[in-house]
Amino acid sequence: MRPGNRPDLSPTTDGAAAAAPRPRLFTSTFAAVAAASLAYFTGVGMLIPALPRYVEGPLGGGDVAVGFTFGVFSVSAVLLRPVAGILGDRRGRRPLMLAGATIVAASVAAYGLADTPGVLAGIRLVSGAGEALFFVGMATAFTDLAPPERRGEAMSLASLALYLGIGVGPLLAEALLARTGFTAVWLGSAAAALIAVGLVLRTPETRPADAIDSPPATRSPRRLVHPAGLLPGVVLLASIVGMAGFVAFVPLHVGDLGMRGAGLVLLLFSGTVVLVRSLGARLPDVLGHGRAIRLALTLSLVGLATIGSWRQPGGLLLGTAVFGVGIALLTPSVFALAVAGVPARERGQVMATTSAFIDLAFGLGPAAMGIVAALFGRPSVFLAGAAVAAAGLVLVAAAGVGRPAPAAAVARATAT
Repeated sequence: MRPGNRPDLSPTTDGAAAAAPRPRLFTSTFAAVAAASLAYFTGVGMLIPALPRYVEGPLGGGDVAVGFTFGVFSVSAVLLRPVAGILGDRRGRRPLMLAGATIVAASVAAYGLADTPGVLAGIRLVSGAGEALFFVGMATAFTDLAPPERRGEAMSLASLALYLGIGVGPLLAEALLARTGFTAVWLGSAAAALIAVGLVLRTPETRPADAIDSPPATRSPRRLVHPAGLLPGVVLLASIVGMAGFVAFVPLHVGDLGMRGAGLVLLLFSGTVVLVRSLGARLPDVLGHGRAIRLALTLSLVGLATIGSWRQPGGLLLGTAVFGVGIALLTPSVFALAVAGVPARERGQVMATTSAFIDLAFGLGPAAMGIVAALFGRPSVFLAGAAVAAAGLVLVAAAGVGRPAPAAAVARATAT
């Protein structure tokens, strides 16, 4: 049996951490990668409130155009991620981050040149290619730096950069929109990505020595789709589809509810994620990845259903907080599950396969949710996201994710 194809069989995947002293997690390199990620995702966060308004306002698009323009970003990202995974395993994680942040900076600076939703969508395709490179390099670097028994904790803490970015970024964008306009948002976002480039230039490569120097006889085949990443990826998609609809349509939904701007709601969402992942960073490892995934999908379902059914500011805020807790638990647990038992020389490919489902969610999700909004109204977007999370729970139960493996199966997995 090939290592990594059945991460569920690891006896530590769904159990409590051992009582032995925990190996060191926080290093200067870990902090450097986190700082670069924070700069990059702050720039990405600035686009969240600005893009829907730009499409609906100056470009004159409707709900379908908003969903399509927001989501097309992920088409190029999902196509490029498998290649990025192979390149990361062959050439290193650092070159991916450098190239990705540079491409994003250049493309976002050009958003102001678009005069139709179609032109903006074309530029967004370039941004998606950069996103694929940066994210795969970043996520794989964090798994390289994390001891196996602290991998869920590491991914929780590392992802704080992402959610701090999408919490602070919208507030910066709202301020720039109010005082200057869309051009300032595009240039500010590009500048944040360039700051990430500068930080990565000061960061050492994280690819382990055994991934670099493995003899030809022991090298694993290069795979565009790694089987160890498929089930975790589908589980990830089940919740991220709802998040994609949330991010794309909350900036418009708040206006329907008579609220001023989406900054507070997005800050609540990201703040909830940051709080849970900082104070409860060890939860994915302590609960076990399977149990944490089931809880996360349940909370995502409840939060989105609350937003869609209680159509008042109170319902939006309560549902956002519950949804944020679900997202906080889900992603670290899924990524830790995906790389459990996978050799270092294949981590980039596994992370590429798993994270490609984020692109699928953000590509198909907003476009599909735009159609849902046009046909049934914007609150239906959140109800549809809740339905997809419910389907994810059914899949997790059917696949037995996190269920203790038979002793004989564990013995075979350990032996191989």
